[in-house]
Amino acid sequence: MKFTDSPVIELPVRTAVLSLQQDNGSLHVGTSVWPCSLVLVKFAERWAPPGPDAQNPYANLLDFHGKRAVELGVGCGAASMGLYLLGLTDLVLTDFPAVMSALKHNLKRNKPVLGKTLKHAIVHWNKAADQAKSLSPPYDVVVATDVVYIEETVGPLVSTMEALVKDDGVVLLGYQLRSPEAHQLFWEMCERVFVIEKVPHQDLHPDYAYEEADVFVLRKKQKGGLTQDAAPDSL
Repeated sequence: MKFTDSPVIELPVRTAVLSLQQDNGSLHVGTSVWPCSLVLVKFAERWAPPGPDAQNPYANLLDFHGKRAVELGVGCGAASMGLYLLGLTDLVLTDFPAVMSALKHNLKRNKPVLGKTLKHAIVHWNKAADQAKSLSPPYDVVVATDVVYIEETVGPLVSTMEALVKDDGVVLLGYQLRSPEAHQLFWEMCERVFVIEKVPHQDLHPDYAYEEADVFVLRKKQKGGLTQDAAPDSL
C-alpha cells in the first residue's frame, strides 16, 4: 500500500497535532479520513473536562476517566486517536481486514504524539455475536463515525453496537447521510434499541461544525420502557 502520494490531514487536539495519512488509491472507503471523525473529536475537545465551566452540559458524558471504549469502523484512526488524547485511554480500535494496513500506518505515524501504539482488532459486523465475546464487552463507550453508507451492513452494525455497549453506556456517533436507504433503515433499527439524542449544532466546535455532519448520543432503552427521542428530522 503506497501512502507517499496521499494527502495528509492534520487534526489539532489541545496541545497535540495528529497527522493522518490517507490512501486515496485504495478501493476501500476506510482508508480515507471522513469529516464526522473530526467533528466528533472537536466536539469532545470543546466540552471534555476540564470543561469550559460548571454549566457544561456534557461534563459527565465526556469525562472518560475509568471508562472502557471500543470504536467500530475506525478507518485511519482519527476519532480514536483524538479521543485518546482527551482521556479515553482504555480503548480498542476495530475495523475490517482491508483497512488494517492504513490504520497501523497511522498508529505508527502518530506514536510520538500518543506515546504508545493503541490496541486494535479485526471485527466483522456480520459475525458480531461471536466476535463481541472476544472483545470482552460490555463497554462504557462505543464510538462510530461515518459508518452508515451501505444498507446491507446496517443490521449487523446496530446489532454490534447493542452487543458491545453497557446497559448504562453510550454510543458516540458521528453521522452524515451517505445513502437514503441505509439512513432510513439505520434510524428505524436504532429507535427500537436506543434512546436517541442529537447534539445541537451550536454545541459542535465552531471550526468543525459542518452543515451536513452531526453528533448523536445513543443510550440503550431500559426494559420497562423509556420513551425515545425523535429520530433525525430528515427521515
